Amino acid sequence: MKFTYEKEYDNVFDELVDRGYYEQATNEEELKKKLATESVKFYCGFDATADSLTVGHLIQIMVMMRMQNYGHRPVALLGGGTTLIGDPSGRSDMRQVMTEERINHNAECFYKQFQRFLDFSEEGGAEMLNNKDWLLNLNFVGFLRDVGSEFLVNEMIKKDAYKNRMAAGGLTFFEFSYMLLQSYDFLKMYREDGVTLEMGGSDQWSNIIGGVDLIKKHEQGDAYGMTFALLTTADGVKMGKSQKGAVWLDKEKTSSFEMFQYMRNVDDRDVEKFLLQLTFLPTAECRKLGRATEASEINKAKEILAYEVVKLVHGKEEADAALDAAKALFSGKGDESAMPTTQISASDLPKGLLALMTEVGLTKSNGEARRIVQQGGVSINDEKITDPAFEVTDQIFEDNRIIIKKGKKNFHKVELA
Repeated sequence: MKFTYEKEYDNVFDELVDRGYYEQATNEEELKKKLATESVKFYCGFDATADSLTVGHLIQIMVMMRMQNYGHRPVALLGGGTTLIGDPSGRSDMRQVMTEERINHNAECFYKQFQRFLDFSEEGGAEMLNNKDWLLNLNFVGFLRDVGSEFLVNEMIKKDAYKNRMAAGGLTFFEFSYMLLQSYDFLKMYREDGVTLEMGGSDQWSNIIGGVDLIKKHEQGDAYGMTFALLTTADGVKMGKSQKGAVWLDKEKTSSFEMFQYMRNVDDRDVEKFLLQLTFLPTAECRKLGRATEASEINKAKEILAYEVVKLVHGKEEADAALDAAKALFSGKGDESAMPTTQISASDLPKGLLALMTEVGLTKSNGEARRIVQQGGVSINDEKITDPAFEVTDQIFEDNRIIIKKGKKNFHKVELA
């Protein structure tokens, strides 16, 4: 894939700052100069903790795409080795230990998704590496001697990466080794692959500094680190979580319509920020759209945001279908085929609304469905239902379908097969 957009800046560093990605860097002025005058090979790591990337990963992906568009060469590092341990950064509990087979499957899913965003051709220069290729066969004593001897425990326990775990009752040596392994990743790729810059979220600063310092001690070379702000909402919550859980980039797990609705319903305060960071619309246009004051203008800006994100992740055809489905809901016009749909035969149709909502995935239990109905948060074909005992019969189906709405954001179409 070859993705390009119109460059607005002379230096990608200025773009990262102006659009709100940048947080901090080592040797900032020198790095800025390098990014303006050289083609820098950089990497960003992704531990394979699930079988799909999420909306929360879009910040890393967008930064990598922007860097590549300015002629820099991205390396997406899959954590086939480090995922066996789990990064303790910012956590108060230990991650669930995963099998090597599961991690390998997840890594392969990540690789397929990255094909959509980065150009892996010879011209594009992107690469995909997996740290299991060098971490799983390390000599333990040799690693401790060569790498472990460079890290002071009394300094490590002061790092943000470990504070939450320490405060929550303890940190295993298993997790404590994560910083050493991530630092070694950078050293290895610096030596063998020409990688001179590591990039990651703000929670990775301690781990990135570890790698930069390790390279300085072993290679006396120039290595750099940069972090960007995590994708959070105006309320400080990490972006990418919905009432159903994570918002996945795999459309089999989160449909294009569900992703569209998720982005369409972001807080008004987040519109400008998300337009700047999750789309390739010009900076001035993002700011103009995001600073709208009229309700109709704000809603239009949200619609544009949702459309652009779905187009980026799933393509224009999927974005058009999701937009049509949204119009079908709110204006009675458009194509509703992209809406999440369940087909049920009349004989299998649950009589109770609560059971139907749970069966199609709108709620996790009948108890949750009952509570939402009693609170007035459910409607069928735009008619509010407040009676938990409401029975669903084929008589209420219009053209063999009903649309159940839960709250303002969740819709599901039920068709009689």
